[in-house]
Order: sequence, then C-alpha cells, then structure tokens
Amino acid sequence: MLLYMRHNVDKDSWKSVEIRPISREPSSHTKFARGVTYCFHRLDLSRSAEDLFRSFHKDCVQRKIRRAERENLKYEEGTSENLLQEFYRLVVLTRRRQCLPPQPLKWFRGLISAFGKNLKIRMASKDGVGIAGILTLSHKKSMVYKYGCSDAKFNRFGGTPLLFWKTIQEAKDRGFEEFDLGRSDSDNLGLIAFKDRWCGQRALLQYWNYPNRPSRPTASWKKGLAKQVVSAAPDLALVEVGRLLYRHMG
Repeated sequence: MLLYMRHNVDKDSWKSVEIRPISREPSSHTKFARGVTYCFHRLDLSRSAEDLFRSFHKDCVQRKIRRAERENLKYEEGTSENLLQEFYRLVVLTRRRQCLPPQPLKWFRGLISAFGKNLKIRMASKDGVGIAGILTLSHKKSMVYKYGCSDAKFNRFGGTPLLFWKTIQEAKDRGFEEFDLGRSDSDNLGLIAFKDRWCGQRALLQYWNYPNRPSRPTASWKKGLAKQVVSAAPDLALVEVGRLLYRHMG
C-alpha cells in the first residue's frame, strides 16, 4: 500500500502522502521520512467504573470530581444551538489564553452536520454560566475526546474533570472499549500531565511523510508578534482572524 501511495506521488497524481501509524513504522525501502511526533493517550475501559476511578490521580482528578459534585455543577449534553454558542464562547476564551486564534463557529457546525448523533457537546455550568466544555466523537469501539475549553476563573470547581468522568461512564455504559484522549504536542507538558493523571496508556504518535519536506521553524520574533496580536485583539477581531486562517488551511 505504501509503495502504491509513493508511486502516485512520483507520477504527479498526488502532491504528497502522510501516514500516522501508532504501533508500526514504515520500513526504510518505502522512503517515507519522519515528520512531527505527538504524544497519544488511550484509556482501557475494560475495568469496572470503580476501578477506573480509583486509578485516577487522587488530588488532580478524584478530588476535583468530588468538588464538582459538591458544587452541584449542572451537566448538559447535545448539539443544540444554545449549547454550541456557549461552548464556542469558551473556545474563544481558551484559544486567547493559548495565544491562538479560535476555529470558526462554522467549523463546529460542519462537524455537527457531518457526525450527527456520533458527536456530543458536553457542558458544565455553575449558576447558569458555562464554565467548561468538551466535544466528543464516537467511532467504532472508541469514545474520542476532540476539543476542550474552559473559563480559567472557574477551574477550581472541577468542571473539566467532571465532564471527562461523565464521558467515561457513558462510554462504558454503551460498550465502548477505550476512551481516546487524543494527541498532544510533544512540548505541551501541561496537557500531557493532565492526560497522564487519568492513568491511560501513553504512546508516541509518529507522522511519516513522502516526499520528505522538512517543516521550517517559525522565527521567534514572528511567534512573539502573533502572541501580542492575539492577546490584544477584541473577541470579534480574534474570531475573524480564526475564520480567515481556517479558510486557507482547509
């Protein structure tokens, strides 16, 4: 199969090929080159819910889930327009905190249309205000965590851990075999640590490309300028930047 893909690139039928194997890597004769490396987490759901809960980090996960329950955080799920709007408000907050433009609202509407009942927005709110949200997908035997967002002012209430726990419980009830926590940039140590605390299996996700086209590192001054622009831009401008960027990224 890889040789067939390479042949299509060589005769100009395709521009390039990228593969993302988890457990194997292509042999040298395929001439595929290493690309970006990510960290990947999966949680085996074959154990009981009680065993899973006991395996979570006591302070950073178990305690926060119990805090969320004591605070009587409201849990909602679905794909309604109201849920989407509240979720997107938190997306904009989170992306600003990360010094990144947000994905356009149209992007999430497209996902909802494409995945239908296999997609859910899950929101935690306190006193009628959304404080954390995640978007999950169902695929074959996996429940997949795709996007997460929150209002940092309310992180102490445990909204995000509660959403993860609710998702894990539902996945077990529906007979899924694993909870896919997704990939993390190898230099995003905070996100990797967060996922480690759920006691999932950590692996390296290596991308392979043909032909080899090394990525050019972004100059530090460009990164600094981008952060300044994102941090200073009003929400409407930030959303517009995201809309323009994603339109060109495809």
